[in-house]
This record gives sequence, C-alpha cells and structure tokens, in this order.
Amino acid sequence: MMDELLSPSVQMPSPMARPRQGPASTVLEPPNAWRDPENESPFFEPIPVRVHTVEGAGGVALRVYDAGDEYGPPLLFVHGFSQCHLAWRRQFQSALGLGFRLVALDLRGHGNSDMPHGAYGDGRVWAKDIQAVITALDLERPLLVGWSYGGMVVADYLRHYGQEQVAGVHFVSAMVKSGSEEAFSLLSPELLALVPGLFTEESGESRATLETFVSLLHHQPVSQETRRRVLAYTELVPAYVRGALGSRVEDYDDVLHRLTVPVLVTHGLEDRMVLPESGRHIASMVPGALVSLYPGVGHSPFWEDSRRFNRELAAFAARCW
Repeated sequence: MMDELLSPSVQMPSPMARPRQGPASTVLEPPNAWRDPENESPFFEPIPVRVHTVEGAGGVALRVYDAGDEYGPPLLFVHGFSQCHLAWRRQFQSALGLGFRLVALDLRGHGNSDMPHGAYGDGRVWAKDIQAVITALDLERPLLVGWSYGGMVVADYLRHYGQEQVAGVHFVSAMVKSGSEEAFSLLSPELLALVPGLFTEESGESRATLETFVSLLHHQPVSQETRRRVLAYTELVPAYVRGALGSRVEDYDDVLHRLTVPVLVTHGLEDRMVLPESGRHIASMVPGALVSLYPGVGHSPFWEDSRRFNRELAAFAARCW
C-alpha cells in the first residue's frame, strides 16, 4: 500500500518564486566534496552546494549546506549521533534538487559547527538552533527530516516552537526517547555494548569503538572508501559531546500525540542501532502517520536504498504543501 501511496506519479510541488534574505556568511563549496563514486548520479557534474554560517543558540556557529532549487519548497535534513551533513550526499546529488531546496546542517558539536563544552543538555538549545537555521535561510514551512538522534532534535524543535511553521515531519530510523529503560529497549544490544567506548577519552578504545559504530550504520555492504569517509567525520565529534548527548533523559510521546501535520516514518527492518520497534512506536503515537519499512536495509535507508527513499520523500513532500 505504501508503494501505491507514494508512487512516482505524484506531482512535485511548484516552486515558490519569492525574494529571500540569506544569512550573513555564505560561500560556494567545491562540488568534489559531495562526490559519491558508489552511486550513479543523474548529473554529469555534482550539484554546487551553498555553505552558510548561522548563529545558533548561545552564539554557537552552525555550518549549513544548501543546494537545489533556491526558491523551491524546503527540506531540512537533521543528521544523527556523531554524524554530519555528508550523511545526506545521496539526497543532495539527486533529482530531489530539481524541485526542492535541500538544506542540511551540522549540529552543534558535529562536523564543521562549533563544539563548545557544556552546551548540549537542554532541549531548548537544540530547538533554537533549528529555528535559527529556518530564520536565517528564510525557510518557509520546511519539511523536517530527522535521522536517528536527529529525531530527538526535531522533537525538541516541535516541543518548543510547535508545528505551525512546518509542512510535515519525516522520522528516519529515529529515536524519540533517551535515558530510560523504555528508551534502552528500543536500541540494539550491539549499540548499547558500545556505550562505554563512545564516551571515553582514551583514544585507542575510542577509535576501536567508533570503527564498530560505523560498521553498524549500514546492513548492506559499503566500500572501504565510504567507510573511511564516514569514520573520519564520526571521529570529528569529541567524546565530551557524545557523552553529553548520551546523558540526556527525554521522552517525546507528548509531542508526537499533538502532531497534526503529515508524518512519515521510515525504518530499515535490519537496523542494528535503533530497532524497528522505535519506528513502530512513533507511528502508534501519531494519528494517521504513514509508515515505510525497508526489508534488507539497516540504519541508513537514505543511503542503502536511496532511490526508493528519495522517491518516497518527494511524494510525501508533495502531500505536505
């Protein structure tokens, strides 16, 4: 039923031709940074990506990446724990950019954003960061796409700013609970076994743990080059940031219950990080939520089956505006 509902025949929304006021700092990134030799891009050359620096909560500088139709309906991608904007390469270098504006940020403490100490425990901080990106880039009713821990950041935004300014929400292999027995039951034993090594400052143990962590991101095989690149940006995140994220105690069932905007829940059935039960739980909390489960796919459906993911996201987005 999901394939029929999200068929490619759904028309893409028409671009919104309107003036836009951007943030103070913007440059054009060399497109080679987005090359993906494993995946056939529909474009001969990579799509240019605009790079912005946005001031988030507490003056933290957030790096934001922006591609596609600058005046199209915006999709705002929020990555997961110890990841960065490059997780979304197979969306940014796809036909999605022909009809949508694609925006991805590096969360505070990740990628090329600032990494201050002691600035991660309050959900209002994460919510303000998302609001700062929406405001600085003048994103009119974005569709929020939250992967893994990014689902919690999206829920932080919804808790503190509401749903009135968003077109819809796409939870991808998402977490919506942390720091409780119920939250732990929605995570895989393999991931839970890595917790001490994820938070340690000891470099040898940390390196080995992160290598295992990266191996859990995909169920389907990936090339050594892809694994090397993912490990490189995973290691950029300091242990104190990972520890702060892991120490949060949150439950967003109340936020999910109140959602009336369209919601899509996507989850790989072979997820070895956030169990599919987490996706099913989100769907049970949101009346009318659409669910798309991916057999033979792990924690990263947008990478492992990017063509299906992009097709379903475009069709879902067309229903949101």
